[in-house]
Amino acid sequence: MPKLWNETIEAHRGAVREAILDTAAALVSEQGLLSLTMSHVAQMAGIGRATLYKYFPNVEAILHAQHDRQIAGHLEHLAAVTHAGGDAGHQLEAVLHMHAMMTYEHRGSAMAATMHHEGARQRQDAFIQDVLRRAAETGAIRNDLTPEELANYCLHALAAAAESTSTAAVQRLVHLTLDGLRSKG
Repeated sequence: MPKLWNETIEAHRGAVREAILDTAAALVSEQGLLSLTMSHVAQMAGIGRATLYKYFPNVEAILHAQHDRQIAGHLEHLAAVTHAGGDAGHQLEAVLHMHAMMTYEHRGSAMAATMHHEGARQRQDAFIQDVLRRAAETGAIRNDLTPEELANYCLHALAAAAESTSTAAVQRLVHLTLDGLRSKG
């Protein structure tokens, strides 16, 4: 097949996949996780059920793909913070604050609560570990624990943002988490 044809087909497939994911996210937001069915997704996306099944075998696969897309977007935002400059300590603070705010803003989300599967968690861990590693190398934070241990600490501590009552409470949580990362001597 000609290259243009292949590119056009790939673009179409990508657009259909994105429409399916957008539709699923909207339906979950509007009607709840338990109301999501393959028939309803196909109908609302404007495609046939057979077409939908060519992209996803079941609702769970759609939800995992939507969640992966959401996590990728979050990681892009976090990466932008690290590329904005500043020292490693300030980058770490900005990343933790942004992560906590995303957790706070998505609290109660049926999709977030149900779909935090292992692949998404591994990407978050790897990203946070890299930021922590750089901060430890510059002396901005303690270096007596591994980046893996520190990332685990940060992600668990900042998960409490989902229960916070305000953005001010989230900010205090971030500062408490940062205090735990700083060297004691």
